[in-house]
Amino acid sequence: MGGTTPNEQFADLDEALREKLNRCREILLSLRRVIVAFSGGTDSSLLLAMSADALGAENVLAAMAVSTIFPQRERATAHEIVRLVGVELREFETPQLADANFTANPTDRCYYCKAMLLGRLKKLADESGYAAVVTGTNADDSGDYRPGRRAEEQLGVRCPLAEADLTKSDIRDAARAMGLPNWDRPAFACLATRIPYGLEITVEKLSRVERAEEILLSLGFAQCRVRDHDAIARVEVQADFIEKAAAIRESIAGPLKAIGYTYVALDLEGFRSGSMNEEILKKDSGIMGIQGLQDKKTKESL
Repeated sequence: MGGTTPNEQFADLDEALREKLNRCREILLSLRRVIVAFSGGTDSSLLLAMSADALGAENVLAAMAVSTIFPQRERATAHEIVRLVGVELREFETPQLADANFTANPTDRCYYCKAMLLGRLKKLADESGYAAVVTGTNADDSGDYRPGRRAEEQLGVRCPLAEADLTKSDIRDAARAMGLPNWDRPAFACLATRIPYGLEITVEKLSRVERAEEILLSLGFAQCRVRDHDAIARVEVQADFIEKAAAIRESIAGPLKAIGYTYVALDLEGFRSGSMNEEILKKDSGIMGIQGLQDKKTKESL
């Protein structure tokens, strides 16, 4: 981007990170022509920018799923990044709520979502002459329960960031060096992650969660989640913002009750990505641990 070479872009980064980024670039060069599963988040944005730099914009397609499970506020950011990078964007609808396996909200819910989304992209790649579908999965993702990885493995999807051992911190540093405006943007996940496993996913619940989080964002909580426990909204904000949330509790509770919640609770542990996985990981940790649980899921699917 900006007419600089990769070495110039990353000149201020430490040597270990530059080596990882060079490894990622080599992986991309070996693929020649790719479809990037693009969300507008920092991970897939860096992957998109690096793909365009390595392969040329004409050999890269940004493919973005549009669905009720994804926050609508992220689309504007995604379009901005695509314009900046200069690649073609193709949006496509994914009807997760038409899949009973998904709406039943089992512990491997993300597998069904990823299988649908990546299956569409794999078919497009095969029909349009792209050598591979690549995702923004990173090295840190192996430390959490990620059933979606199973779909990536089954479909032969590549994960250049993870393959190059790039962590979330590495990715933010590299995205900043490349001038991506969302390098420090808080992570987001699909709205279905706000609903406890085993409780049905509905349009109404997803809409309520999105509206609740918009309220928190408007109050200055840039990193937040509203976990939907039916009548209860469990609010997660960053640990150092908990006192602020308590101080303005009426400004939070009132609007959240107005959109349908009966009770509003502030989680004293604060924001943590994947907090809905804590219960299932606690149950399985004494037997096999996180990676073992993922391996078990993968073997069961083969």
